[in-house]
Amino acid sequence: MLKLFEYNWQVRRDWFDWCETVSEEELMKKRTGGLGRILPTLYHIVAVEYGWIVGGIQERTVNLPPFEEVASLAEVKAFSDRCHGELAPFIYDWKDSLEDRVMIDITDEGEREAHTYGEVLRHVIAHEIHHIGQLSVWSREIGKKPVTANLIGRGLFPG
Repeated sequence: MLKLFEYNWQVRRDWFDWCETVSEEELMKKRTGGLGRILPTLYHIVAVEYGWIVGGIQERTVNLPPFEEVASLAEVKAFSDRCHGELAPFIYDWKDSLEDRVMIDITDEGEREAHTYGEVLRHVIAHEIHHIGQLSVWSREIGKKPVTANLIGRGLFPG
């Protein structure tokens, strides 16, 4: 599971670099699908990862700024770095004994749902991969080559 988090983090950094090559207007332009904008989608990816791991699993207080408070590429990157710094040690210290531990999530409707830590971490991984696919479509729509989503060749599995 660690390798898939590292993969997502690498791809996210690549997308931040990609964003440096397009205008702020393109990053905020309304598009079809998902959250509808490139930069808010990157913010959302980070906020969801942080919320589930730090707020959910670790049961720590989470104060996520609204997107409007970090609405530039530099600020979203800094937000990502801060969140990563807090949650990465947990991912690197993951023990298989945590797999079936249960956390309680309160849904938007106020319902209580139980999820295992392993399920939550896999959800976070899949969530980011889903949104990275949306970014790839939007990249092609503006005539730019998207960041590669290829797992192979990233140095994660030296052989």
